[in-house]
Amino acid sequence: MPAMFDYLKNPQAIYRASFAAIDAEADLAALPTDMRPVARRIIHACGMTDIVSDLRWSVDAVTAGTAALQGGAPIICDVHMVAAGIMAARLPADNPVLTAIEQPAAEEIAKRDRTTRTAAGITCLADRLKGAVVVIGNAPTALFRVLELAAEADIRPALVLGLPVGFIGAAESKAALIDNALDLSFIALKGRRGGSAMASAALNALIVAEPEP
Repeated sequence: MPAMFDYLKNPQAIYRASFAAIDAEADLAALPTDMRPVARRIIHACGMTDIVSDLRWSVDAVTAGTAALQGGAPIICDVHMVAAGIMAARLPADNPVLTAIEQPAAEEIAKRDRTTRTAAGITCLADRLKGAVVVIGNAPTALFRVLELAAEADIRPALVLGLPVGFIGAAESKAALIDNALDLSFIALKGRRGGSAMASAALNALIVAEPEP
């Protein structure tokens, strides 16, 4: 059957061309060198080169997250879609990937505390938060709960990737992370934009080292 369209098919060529387009169109020069791979992968996941201006991070974010992953730290996600996007086969230490919403007691705790299942699932995983890499791409309530636990019980993750999407609580939860007084290492995206694909992409940037173009 003859081809109807002329388009790039080779996966490696598509990958190279995609990241070349990002480097040509996005303003990455103002970012620290170690944050550029994170920005590239987030842009690759959403197609929005202007999103760079909304990125915020702590100075030690990439170093802290990479060291935690290499040390075998667990990865705690809010929802399955975030976990599904992680390059699990490339994890440096066979790191366990835990999903808050899938915790067996999440539904019961959500009813008790009158909160969401994702926030309740974070409560279930409180004893795994210390030193973990937390990846939030969907639920602002889960991000708020991480911050509450870190403040109340001195449970400090090694890194929090805060990229929940939405109209209610998303911008506010990320602002709380960015302005946190807990000395939490973080990478966040200001405003309403975010999502599971961008959150897992940010984590994948810490898993897969990429050289500067």
